[in-house]
Amino acid sequence: MHPIVRQIKEHLAQLANESIAEHSQRFFKTGPGQYGEGDQFLGIRVPVLRKLVPQYQEMPLEQVLELLKSPYHEERLFALLLLVRQFSRGDASKQKLLHQAYLEHTTYVNNWDLVDSSAEHLVGAYLVTRDRSLLYRLAKSKSLWERRIAVIATFYFIKRNDYQDILQIAELLLADPEDLIHKAVGWMLRELGKRELKVEEDFLQKHYQHMPRTMLRYAIEKFEKEKRLDYLHNRI
Repeated sequence: MHPIVRQIKEHLAQLANESIAEHSQRFFKTGPGQYGEGDQFLGIRVPVLRKLVPQYQEMPLEQVLELLKSPYHEERLFALLLLVRQFSRGDASKQKLLHQAYLEHTTYVNNWDLVDSSAEHLVGAYLVTRDRSLLYRLAKSKSLWERRIAVIATFYFIKRNDYQDILQIAELLLADPEDLIHKAVGWMLRELGKRELKVEEDFLQKHYQHMPRTMLRYAIEKFEKEKRLDYLHNRI
């Protein structure tokens, strides 16, 4: 183990909280057969991790990736937050390197919060001016987490009023078996609707009758009550 990785692990171990860890293991579904099966937690809140990032932001990529392979959830999250920080401050060459490293290590980006903290910045931000066919390959992946990466990456585009990819990826994932994908797609459609409600409603009117219920509920969460009920009770 590299000394700087050991230093970070020791630092995080000092911040560990057993009761928070126990709660996190339940919250992130770590039981047998659940999506986070076997994941381990130290018990550290996300804001605490974020405050530490500047202290280690110059950490070499090789050591960040070593930390990303940790069995502890918070250590993996910390590694991802470092990658995001380095990407935001890097030149084009550095950003390409970090983007590629992320894609090569998606095995370790294996819970929804890990995806949601990183995909927008390490995939969406990189692809915003580039070919986006990668997103569609990820959306068809056998990996739940890679499919979620494809969805959440589009948040970067949505914030810039660019909706084509989320609409196409949402269509691809309408029949996805995983609830975590339904939630992610519904969330991104809701974010789209905050900016262009008509675009969201055009999509919903075409698909809402056969969308997964969770996806629909997330997508219409900010609608007025009567309109929500119309969608839920098939009155549109």
